[in-house]
Amino acid sequence: MKPTPESHLGAFLRARRAQLDPEECGLPATGSARRVTGLRREEVAALAAISVDYYTRLEQGRVRASTPVLTTLAQALHLDDDQQHYLYQLAGRTDDRPRRRRQPQRLRPAMRRLLDQLTHTPALVLGKRLDILAWNPTATALYTDFAAVPAHQRNYLRLLFTDPAIRGLHKEWAHDARDAVAALRMEAGADSDDPELARLVGDLTIQDADFRTWWAQQRVNSATYGTKHYRHPLVGDLTLDCDTWSGGDGSGQRLMVLTAEPGSPSHDALRILTSWTARQTEPRT
Repeated sequence: MKPTPESHLGAFLRARRAQLDPEECGLPATGSARRVTGLRREEVAALAAISVDYYTRLEQGRVRASTPVLTTLAQALHLDDDQQHYLYQLAGRTDDRPRRRRQPQRLRPAMRRLLDQLTHTPALVLGKRLDILAWNPTATALYTDFAAVPAHQRNYLRLLFTDPAIRGLHKEWAHDARDAVAALRMEAGADSDDPELARLVGDLTIQDADFRTWWAQQRVNSATYGTKHYRHPLVGDLTLDCDTWSGGDGSGQRLMVLTAEPGSPSHDALRILTSWTARQTEPRT
């Protein structure tokens, strides 16, 4: 049976209450061992001022939540902005909604021009599901030769989990990989019936235990900036600021750029990578 939007909501509610500490939610300590991790169903229902039966049916995917109930649940479960947005996305989807015909992802000309002008810093264009649509030579020098990766495997999250070289490049791999999973989970809330997304999640669920664990936790993240730490086999350690800009046209395409503080060892290392790639031809897609 195909999972329903309500079942996705129920799974998120179960995962979230398991992450909460009862005392931090204002519940009194009982002094006895708890049989469940996190909050019980009846405790969430009490905090949200709804009946236990109604909340149970929500978790079981047998009823659709109203907007007032979502508001109280968000407060009871201590959801941040990203998690609340995800909660409303899940609750607002229905099986009978019009199915959109998916078009192949094509690189926007404006993104191509931006990428071509970034000659001294690694940059990628990411599409839906974190697919890698384009890259510049410095990104190749930092990560890998993306042109040698089969197109159907050319996905940022997939490579992060399955490519030993890219995995080893990240000094804080678990942190970076978990953030990437949360970013994909955020996207999944807006398009949970995407067959390519389902295939990606299915493949990684089979291949990697960490992915299985983090995907089941249903953490979400829409952060567009951060710091990444790399250990490059040729230029050594790099500390790079990672910023991502959305195209704003609804295509889902994002420009990811990695920069270093001027005058820092990381900045010098990027200059070395740039010099090695100066004679390469125009970036390929």
